[in-house]
Amino acid sequence: MDLVEDILLKEGKMLPVMEHFYTIQGEGAHTGKAAYFIRLGGCDVGCHWCDVKESWDPNLHPLINAEEIAETAAKHCKTIVLTGGEPLMWNLDILTGKLKELGCTIHIETSGAYPMSGQLDWITLSPKKTGLPKEEIYAKAHELKVIIFNNNDFKFAQEQAEKVSDNCRLYLQSEWSKRDAMYPKMTDFILEHPRWQASVQTHKYLNIP
Repeated sequence: MDLVEDILLKEGKMLPVMEHFYTIQGEGAHTGKAAYFIRLGGCDVGCHWCDVKESWDPNLHPLINAEEIAETAAKHCKTIVLTGGEPLMWNLDILTGKLKELGCTIHIETSGAYPMSGQLDWITLSPKKTGLPKEEIYAKAHELKVIIFNNNDFKFAQEQAEKVSDNCRLYLQSEWSKRDAMYPKMTDFILEHPRWQASVQTHKYLNIP
């Protein structure tokens, strides 16, 4: 990456885009809705069970003009999901500003490990033990989604739920390879703690992106 590209990246005028596509949201509160996904490269949180590890190195993904990718996305759908990787590694002001000009509603899926940027309408906070969220993001989260990989994650989920607002929706979602073992345990947990809901990766069952 040369100096000019580095400056454009820091300003948010260019962003490392791993992929972008039009599909149906498969998880959480907006499951089943049409949405245009913009997956940004780059993440150093390092979840060992991550199913998009190819997103971790931002240098593997082309830098794309933020306003151009916004225009492409808005032609397909007015609900946009920013995901990664970890999208908050980057300055999202220009991308989200252009999306707003184009009449879009902007969702983000984030670990919360980096400071907030951009204009965001729906924040899905998916905290990770390897890189805990910034304290200020808890109050802003609309949805808390905790991935359940083992029994210890239920305790982690409860600890994280204590930090979000009372209006934040709470979801447990099994790590995909552990779903047969974990969804029965999640069912028992939710019946005991009914503020929580189950989130299922429906897009994997539907065999869509």
